[in-house]
Amino acid sequence: MSVINDKNENRFVLNVDGNEVYVLYAENKTTLELFSTYTPPAHRGKGFAEKVVRSAFDYAIKNNLSIIPTCWYVKKFVANNSEYQNIIKQ
Repeated sequence: MSVINDKNENRFVLNVDGNEVYVLYAENKTTLELFSTYTPPAHRGKGFAEKVVRSAFDYAIKNNLSIIPTCWYVKKFVANNSEYQNIIKQ
C-alpha cells in the first residue's frame, strides 16, 4: 500500500481495502497546511493516518515547504515525532 498525493483533490490518500484514509491540505509556494484527516472507523488505530501524514511531511521536506498543522491529529503527530519540529511554521 502506498500513499498517493492527489493534487486534484488536495490530499494525500491511502486506499485500504477499498476505503480511503487521507489528510487534506492547502499548498502555496512556501507552506503546506494540513487541516483535516480521516480514517474509516474500521481502520482506526492501525497506523494508517500516521502513514498519510508522514507522507505529507516527507513531501514538504522534499519541496522545501513549512508545515502549518491545523488538524488535531497532525498536531499530535508533530508532538510525537520531534524530528519534524524544524519544518513547523511558527
